[in-house]
Formats: sequence, C-alpha cells, structure tokens
Amino acid sequence: MRFHKYHALGNDYIVLDPHDFPSWAPAPTVAQIRVVCHRNFGVGSDGILWGPLPSKQSEFGLRIFNPDGSEAEKSGNGLRIFSRFLWDQGLVRNPNFTVETPGGHVKVEIKDGGKLLTIAMGSVSFDSTKIPVTLTGPAREVINEKITILGREFTYCAATIGNPHCVLPVADLSAELAHKYGPHLETHSNFPRKTNVQFLRVLDRKNIQIEIWERGAGYTLASGSSSSAAAAVAHRLGLVDRDLTVHMPGGQIGIGIGDGFSIMMTGTVNKVAEGTMHPELFEVKV
Repeated sequence: MRFHKYHALGNDYIVLDPHDFPSWAPAPTVAQIRVVCHRNFGVGSDGILWGPLPSKQSEFGLRIFNPDGSEAEKSGNGLRIFSRFLWDQGLVRNPNFTVETPGGHVKVEIKDGGKLLTIAMGSVSFDSTKIPVTLTGPAREVINEKITILGREFTYCAATIGNPHCVLPVADLSAELAHKYGPHLETHSNFPRKTNVQFLRVLDRKNIQIEIWERGAGYTLASGSSSSAAAAVAHRLGLVDRDLTVHMPGGQIGIGIGDGFSIMMTGTVNKVAEGTMHPELFEVKV
C-alpha cells in the first residue's frame, strides 16, 4: 500500500496511485481517507490525490479528497504536487501536459526538474450562478456584498475557478481571524456547496497577503486556488496589477492574470517521503 507525500509551501498531500490499490476501486472510502490524512493515527496530510486516472480530454485524470472525506473540484497546490509526482515517476517526459479534475482541465509546465511548476488554472468567474451563491434577486457578480458572522460585518467577494471561494478584504489580517470566522463562512447558507475562505490584505500593486480556511480541510498554510481567487478579486477591485505575488504563511505563489481573468500560477513543490502503509493503520476509525 504505497504512498508518496509532497508539500507545496507547507500544504501537504499524499498521492495514491489507483494501480497500487485495486481493492479500493473506484476510489478510497471516507473512512480510509480520514485515517490516512489523520495527523496522529495516519500518515497525515491536507488531502489525498487519487491518480493518475483515465481522461478523455486530458493526458491524465485526478480526483482530490479533503481530510474529512469530501471531494474537492480543484486544488492548485494539489495539481502542482500531482504533476511533480508524474514527473518523478517517469509517467511524463514532456514538461508540458494536461490534467483533468472535476473542476476543469489545466495545462502544466514543469520547471527546475519538477521543483517549480506553472499551472494554467483556467478563468475566475464572479457569477453568482457559477460559484454558486444563494442570493435573492437576479444573477450577478458577487462583488463588495455584506455578510455578518459572529456579530461582525464583513465586505466580501465570491468567485470560482472550478471551486468556490469567499474573499474578504480586511485591514487586521491574522491567523486568528481565519480560525475564528473561517469555519462559519465555510458553512454559511450563502454557499450551498460550502466555500473556501480567504482573508485578504493588499500590500501594494504587486503584492497581496492572505490567510486561508479551506473547505473540508480547515486552516491551511498555503493554497493555489485560494491564491488565484484572491488575486483575481484584488484585480477586479482595481487594487493590484495583472502580475503579482501572493504571500501566505507557508510561502509565496506568483500569479499572472490574463484576459477574462485567466490565471497562470507558479509555485514550488517539495518531496517529503514515500513509503508503505501497514494494514493495521485501517483498524482505527477516526
């Protein structure tokens, strides 16, 4: 039961190749996901990357599972890690290839022997029907709307890049802010599929800083899709240029914003470990 563990700026994932787990077909169960990701009873991670899988339109397919067993449509850091895994395993020799996730197809460019990767993440939309956001009134871009959590009123923007995001510009950015309000925003009734949450502070025209609460995972040191969404929101608000750096507790990601809010994301990946999970691991329910 072989596993491969990587991190992208402290956001760590375990890659499980379905060929190594024939009895788990077509995918690991919620119970299996939870114990593998558990920091005490399992290997420990922010999620599982299940692939490579067949794809009709891309060269590889990928499914992404959160530590609570739910499935994510897309993950920027997960895609970089999975792409590095494909490169390390010799499953790709051309540094340019495509990967399909439930949140869409992306283009990958491998650099620096797999340690640095650029992903064409697709385009960000602020359309309430696409995110989706449950709102009264007509479909619209969800920009600078009000939401009250635990008695505090925030201004927020909602976006999707294949998965939902709630971006809240604040002056008092801190990890404590994400821990306190993130869980309530994630599950707020405005977001029928729940949402990823980013608290955003604009540093200057080329730099933003975010704190992240991820849907199904909780507080996270870094996130590629969160960086993409937050950068797009900051640009949509006219606060930053098209090329910028996103600063997170785990490190930095470069974001380029093209026409139609198309996103090019560049960031590092580090290999952590590979090994074998013992069957006894699954005797514990978490």
